[in-house]
Amino acid sequence: MSEKFSPALRLGDLNDFIAPSQDCIVSLKAIKSKHERVENKEREKPSSQQSQEEAVKISLKDCLACSGCVTSAETVMLEKQSLNEFISHVNSDKAVIVSISPQSRASLASYFDLSPSQVFRKLTTLLKSMGVKAVYDTSCSRDLSLIESCNEFISRYKQHQLSGGKECGSSLPILSSACPGWICYAEKTLGSYILPNISSVKSPQQAIGSAIKHHTAQKLGLKPEDIYHVTVMPCYDKKLEAARDDFIFTLENTENGDENPGLKIVEVDSVLTTGEVLDLIQSKSMDFKALEEAPLDRLLTNVNEEGYLYGVTGGSGGYAETVFRHAAKTLFGRDIEGPIEFKTLRNSDFREVVLEVEGKPVLKFALCYGFRNLQNVVRKIKIGKCDYHFIEVMACPSGCLNGGGQIKPKKGQSSKDLIRQLENIYMQDVLVANPFDNPIAKRLYDEWLGEPGSEKAKKYLHTEYHPLVKSIASQLHNW
Repeated sequence: MSEKFSPALRLGDLNDFIAPSQDCIVSLKAIKSKHERVENKEREKPSSQQSQEEAVKISLKDCLACSGCVTSAETVMLEKQSLNEFISHVNSDKAVIVSISPQSRASLASYFDLSPSQVFRKLTTLLKSMGVKAVYDTSCSRDLSLIESCNEFISRYKQHQLSGGKECGSSLPILSSACPGWICYAEKTLGSYILPNISSVKSPQQAIGSAIKHHTAQKLGLKPEDIYHVTVMPCYDKKLEAARDDFIFTLENTENGDENPGLKIVEVDSVLTTGEVLDLIQSKSMDFKALEEAPLDRLLTNVNEEGYLYGVTGGSGGYAETVFRHAAKTLFGRDIEGPIEFKTLRNSDFREVVLEVEGKPVLKFALCYGFRNLQNVVRKIKIGKCDYHFIEVMACPSGCLNGGGQIKPKKGQSSKDLIRQLENIYMQDVLVANPFDNPIAKRLYDEWLGEPGSEKAKKYLHTEYHPLVKSIASQLHNW
């Protein structure tokens, strides 16, 4: 498996992805048929005549659902998730919409010695000059995901207290679900015992995909099938997430007058990593820093009237901090002012915060980054000895700012130094704001979703997870 994917997809016990003794089931079929054809042709042709090699194409869906292995690694073709594919659609009759993550902006800001706001505006100039229709901000959809996560936690916490933890649907701790590397690992190796604990809320990437294809398309005078939606993410695992069958919907013959009922539409058509966007910039042979700064598209972008970006703190989405703050106020009437201080435990990638009422701990949250820490947490949950209520889980050490799709350290710069720099840059010109006060989120609930936790919100902003049973072949080693 490529080093670009998260550690959770590369570690030894995740044999769906890395055991070298296994071959991809798709390529096996193709290779077998090719060998048979070659053997037949060799009987008929002179030995000097060589058979033409045939490329084996494997889609992301094959990789995600395959119970075999995608080892030989760099040869796997991620067909619909490439820079060339993006450029080809910019030049097509599709309306291309790009949604950019704040982590990617921070990485580009570090590379070009700019602020995240400057990067965002310059990228908007570049992308629109290529023919992109709109450029949005996934901080907006992250606020939707955070609001739903807060609502989900309050509901599960109350159920858990009433039932003593025995009522179906009240499983605690809740494990955040925004990291696709962690989700893929959970589905493929941990099975059904851990899946009830995982938050059902979609990641910001998929939340903005849902908003664009199900709601914003109408505001733009477009049909979902006419939009090619691209996200810019810090992580290669996001390519796998976008290809999940759970994030494909079927057009219905509704009052909107869809002409293609039954057509299958994906929420996110393609994912580009930060590094791939840097490749795009460099391919233009331009001075990126000298580009003009375009006005931002306000429809789905966290920018206020004065032009300032706003959002939550936390380079991995701020899930633990936001939910903790909301739960403290909603459940115990405690207003927490200022930043929340997480206590470092076994290492800097495992931290916790506790709320006490009358000397008793009533809320216990944790940040769990990196696979080693994750294994310890999973082990405790399995044996029923995990006393946390909510855990923000990320597969990569240091979280999303350290995603495999981010720009690598410059010559002479260590990875640790780069992470520290990204953490400082991330909120450099961004105002801290409560997701519940976000006017865009309020509008989307008013016009489209109803209210947090509603049936519509569950339909469009939540998902399901599936334990994937390995085939016998995937569990065998070379004999």
